[in-house]
Amino acid sequence: MRFRRTFLLWLLIPVVIAVVGTLGTAAGVYCYFSRDLPRITSLKDYRPLAITEVYADGGELIGRYYLEKRKIVPIEEIPTLLKRAFIAGEDSRFYEHPGLDFLGVFRALIKNIAAGRVVQGGSTITQQVTKSLLLTPERKLKRKIREAILAWRIEKYLSKEEILFLYLNQIYLGHGSYGVEIAAQTYFGKHTRDLTLAEMAILAGLPKAPSRYSPISHPERARRRQVYVIGRMVEEGYISAAEARAALAEPLVLPERSDPMSRTPYFTEHVRRYLDETYGYDRLYKSGMQVYTTVDVEMQAAARVALDGGLRALDKRQGFQGPLKTCPPLGFDDCRRKLAESVGDPAALAPGMMVQALVERVDDAAGEVSLTLGIRPAVLPLEKMRWARRPEADGTRRANQRIDKPSAALEPGDVVLVRIEEVPAGDAAFPVTVSLEQNPEVQGAVVALDPFTGMVRAMVGGRSFAESEFNRAIQSRRSPGSAFKPIIYAAGLDRGLTPATIFLDNPVIYQDPDAWDEVWKPQNYEQRFYGPTSLRQALVHSRNLVTIKVLKRIGIPHVIAYAQMLGIESELSPDLTLALGSSGVSLMELTRAYAVFANGGYRIGEKFIKRIENRDGEIIEDHEPLWVQAGGVGQGDAPVVDGDRAISPQTAYLMASMLESVVERGTGRRARELGRPLAGKTGTTNDYFDAWFLGFAPQLVAGVWVGFDELKPLGRHETGSRAACPIWIDFMDTALKRYPKKPFTIPTGIVFAKIDPETGLLATPRTENPVYESFREGTEPKQFSTGAAAANLEEELFKDLSGDLPGGLVGGDGRPEEELLMPPME
Repeated sequence: MRFRRTFLLWLLIPVVIAVVGTLGTAAGVYCYFSRDLPRITSLKDYRPLAITEVYADGGELIGRYYLEKRKIVPIEEIPTLLKRAFIAGEDSRFYEHPGLDFLGVFRALIKNIAAGRVVQGGSTITQQVTKSLLLTPERKLKRKIREAILAWRIEKYLSKEEILFLYLNQIYLGHGSYGVEIAAQTYFGKHTRDLTLAEMAILAGLPKAPSRYSPISHPERARRRQVYVIGRMVEEGYISAAEARAALAEPLVLPERSDPMSRTPYFTEHVRRYLDETYGYDRLYKSGMQVYTTVDVEMQAAARVALDGGLRALDKRQGFQGPLKTCPPLGFDDCRRKLAESVGDPAALAPGMMVQALVERVDDAAGEVSLTLGIRPAVLPLEKMRWARRPEADGTRRANQRIDKPSAALEPGDVVLVRIEEVPAGDAAFPVTVSLEQNPEVQGAVVALDPFTGMVRAMVGGRSFAESEFNRAIQSRRSPGSAFKPIIYAAGLDRGLTPATIFLDNPVIYQDPDAWDEVWKPQNYEQRFYGPTSLRQALVHSRNLVTIKVLKRIGIPHVIAYAQMLGIESELSPDLTLALGSSGVSLMELTRAYAVFANGGYRIGEKFIKRIENRDGEIIEDHEPLWVQAGGVGQGDAPVVDGDRAISPQTAYLMASMLESVVERGTGRRARELGRPLAGKTGTTNDYFDAWFLGFAPQLVAGVWVGFDELKPLGRHETGSRAACPIWIDFMDTALKRYPKKPFTIPTGIVFAKIDPETGLLATPRTENPVYESFREGTEPKQFSTGAAAANLEEELFKDLSGDLPGGLVGGDGRPEEELLMPPME
């Protein structure tokens, strides 16, 4: 018995020594590898890199800025079924193990051996969190040991739900997507809360190898991984067999991927620049701000379509640029092959698309051109290409001439741009009907503002953001021509003039006191003179000479200060050419100035951003109108203006009334086709370098500029009325559909009087064609248009005439001023 105890004791000694040694070794290893481990307390304040997202006024996503594409979603907002899908696929014993799952490792090993390949991993979700957030991804034993220690510690420090929150927001799921929320949006265009079981299984199958199992790049592999995850969910009891069958029967539908910035590129880029300048690179690309902007995506789309259509129409009026290239006869097959690659699937051709085509045959007798769109035949009727007059030998394009046969423009081998007009159903051998197109060289810009809040509803800074990011709505300074005249007339109204004030439209000569051989002889656009002209008629018909006289009478310094009060920030030339809009301004600031006339006299600052929130939902910048911040109503219920008083409501109304006459019977009369109260003004500069149209309805103000980036003529007779106004009309036709038709509000302090339009005095029973005119109360005429009054007026006009004969450039006080000198104008 004693021998047996001694024997057992000797047997236990090495066991004890081994156990102690093992524990000691383990303790030593633990102590050794525990040195300098990252602090897990940082996980409580999990603030990873996040996306800054930019939203349109209607909530549509229009921009994202990030280094890692991630959007944090609280664990309680993640569907339970989605959490279970990841647990089933990645760590089925997640709620049971303490961070390390030795049973799971053993089971995975058996399955991998049986399958002859790796089908299941052994790392727990906690270990994956550790590797992603606290350690480097290196594949070394030292890192694995440190990972195990940290995983065990994390399980002691955080709850299972907190660990799952970190995992589902941190994990990389392919195509630049970090976390389940962005992955759901990337692959399915949905929020996680809206995913189906089938879609959840797709996402849960990605962690193992996101690029290998991407449903975008490898749908068949993604399908196999989906089947695996759904099978594991059935095994774990998370779903029934019937639910699994239904999920597997659901077809995989991936929405078309698009860049959210593509809808509002110039607007979104302007916002990005502001954020970068205000908050810096790190906060823009890492902090996850939520930026809520003012742009309306429907108006923005309407502005883009209107600008593109208007520029194409203008370009076609100038004739054909010529083919994109010409294929040699022996190179037709190569051209067809390249065009087939660019066109893509012929079955995807649809009306409105623009593609390149090869001219195969030109048939003057039939009046058509036969083309190929890669492998699909097409026909171009003469009626769809009559504008295409070939350029002259020196490259000059012939304007406003039409061709009478197809061979006048095209020949076999030409590669041209065409627009799909009609795609016949059925056999692909039937030719597609197309029209001839060309990409314009001319540029343009469109801006639309809410006149009561200053919110920018649409902004297009050029024909193509992909070709040029230069924002011509804001960054360009161009001469506005006659579009500047309303500012001068408004300044005149505030200096005692009325819409009925008569000026003499007659030839004038201005001489430079320092260069007596240099004179300026301004003329009207029609190169005619119209005699006595009221202020309203001068604006309606854009009379240059009357405008110069108004500027001269009220003083150049006054007009410059007045323009600044309305929101013009660009430097203005202190000379009489200011009357003809010689000083460069941006489209945005001129549109902003017109908004003062539309909103009753308030200067508004344009607003691109309504508010900005940080990732925690705290507002860090708020530009909402004060009545919105206070929970009140806006302009839809009452015309409250978010701005400072600039001019009186009476002056604003008189200008709106005069500009309404411009649309009714003046240079802006094309806009009458919209059939609602509108006000506006055209602008055209010397040699047709620039064309403008600025105008407004009571609820919306918009401006259009058209021109080349390099100063050169748009083409003969390409005025603001012809080149810019149609774009404005097309845009406003869509933009104003949401607003009821309403007249411009008449404020108190406005009176109406029946006057003689020839004299501006009160009409008598003998007055021919009397008209009602609006006046600021107290400025209406007191005299009747009798013979004596008419004689007095004639005498005053004669004084005006004599004052405009040679004698230098004079300011409003009648004295020659050095700063008023100007170069002679051609």
